[in-house]
Amino acid sequence: MRGEIILKAKIISGKSLASDLREKMKNDIEELRKKEIIPGLAVILVGDDPASRTYVNAKIRACKETGIHSVIYERPADIREDELISLINQLNQEDTIHGILVQLPLPSHISELKIIETISPEKDVDGFHPINIGKMMIGQTGFLPCTPLGIIQLVKSKNIDLTGKHVVVIGRSNIVGKPVGQLFLKENATVTYCHSKTKDLINITRQADILIVAIGKAKIINKDYIKKGAIVIDVGVNRLSDGSLSGDVDFEQVSQIAGYITPVPGGVGPMTITMLLSNTLLAAKGKKIGCSREFD
Repeated sequence: MRGEIILKAKIISGKSLASDLREKMKNDIEELRKKEIIPGLAVILVGDDPASRTYVNAKIRACKETGIHSVIYERPADIREDELISLINQLNQEDTIHGILVQLPLPSHISELKIIETISPEKDVDGFHPINIGKMMIGQTGFLPCTPLGIIQLVKSKNIDLTGKHVVVIGRSNIVGKPVGQLFLKENATVTYCHSKTKDLINITRQADILIVAIGKAKIINKDYIKKGAIVIDVGVNRLSDGSLSGDVDFEQVSQIAGYITPVPGGVGPMTITMLLSNTLLAAKGKKIGCSREFD
């Protein structure tokens, strides 16, 4: 049992950091309200996928807790693509809505890329629009993807100088893997990407000062993959047969080798939602977060 093991690694609690950041946001939101500006987030849920509904409900609760006005638009799974685009265009013109989020994945008959491109870049608080991704790549200010931004904040919360650190990213998705590497590159780290076609994966991950794991397979990374004292960020969330949640990292094994590690749950997840709130707040302020910006 995990409770019987004396952990060597220090825990990076996303839950704790997220709570602190949300408290600061409450003050900013209260100041905006005095100016009759209420940050507004529109969330579009297509279909009734249980996992998607769980994620959406968590985002709506977080908005309520911090004082962000949120509206959920539920649409059936068989909605036509043009109808969904029409809804987004309406929200693009709505002054009380500062951020628009379309919960992914979408039904197969709808192009996710086309939907993402329909969202105004100024309201793209998920940070997925090609314009915002392009700005991130060249160091201009724009909304950053929430999970990668949350990961950076988790590591920085431990006052770790990222300059020259070797960051290894396992995973190359557009949502996590690719952008998180770019954000670490912006912080002067040296970044290596690994994926399903990478040869001799263990030899590469053992060189990592910081290992980001975003694969989607429970406990696939054990202590053999880890350099002693490394920082391990587990992005995976997997439901086990007993109903419990597990990350992509074998927590019990890796925590005996790593210097820092994020738990699942309570690690990256709370920070992802918090960055969504932060982007929505910044949108309401008429600002955009920059690649190197720290939280005030």
